[in-house]
Amino acid sequence: MTENIILKEFQSTICKEIELFQEGSNRYKVFVPFSFEDGDEYCIVLQKKGTIWQLTDEGHTLMHLSYDMDVNDIFKGTRGNIIDNALVNYEIDNNNGELNKNIKDDDFGNALFSFIQGLIKITDIEYLSRERARSTFMDDFRIYIQQIIPPDRLKLDYFDNEHDPKGMYTMDFCINGMEKPVFLFGIPNNDKTKDVTVNILQYERWGLKFRPVAVFEAQEEINRKVLARFSDVVDRQFSNLVSNKERIESYFKEVISIE
Repeated sequence: MTENIILKEFQSTICKEIELFQEGSNRYKVFVPFSFEDGDEYCIVLQKKGTIWQLTDEGHTLMHLSYDMDVNDIFKGTRGNIIDNALVNYEIDNNNGELNKNIKDDDFGNALFSFIQGLIKITDIEYLSRERARSTFMDDFRIYIQQIIPPDRLKLDYFDNEHDPKGMYTMDFCINGMEKPVFLFGIPNNDKTKDVTVNILQYERWGLKFRPVAVFEAQEEINRKVLARFSDVVDRQFSNLVSNKERIESYFKEVISIE
């Protein structure tokens, strides 16, 4: 495949913001609109090894995680389970800290999308590297939504059985009964924002018809780059729950005709 064909496949599968920069023979730096919580960009390189095209992070992902935690703890306990599951689910190899994914059948677009998803899941272990007070936001959000939406229109922790039998791309609520159901998400932090962005892109790839809606705990605390990417894919978002309850209820009355 030529560089232009590969780039077009990347952009059509994921988004038009994907860029390629040639660094040598059969070697390209891939720029993607996703980053770590601190704004540091993911490192992704497309290279040809013999006859096989491969995506690699050149060891950057695990090295970045080691900035905030002991490298010996990364593969232990819950952190290790998260990484192992991501490697298996997204068919990524860990070669002494370098994460690689071989591209099969010239399917460049889906390979890159899967590789990005795997990196995002692996960086979820950043959750476990900090001591944070437990937020009641998600509990408050779930209780409030179940108060304003009739139970027969509401599905909790929903996923699409046809396309996602393992439930890897769940939504907090699916509100049905319309031509386009509402896929509703509560978002307390940067990591959830990134996960929901990927989920919405995946729903679009499956051809699902839906309205993505989000309620933030504190939108002003979300990284600007992360929020900008998210804003490109969501239909409606509310900056917080506490001061927007009347607006949220009014929105749903209009969209799903709740009287």
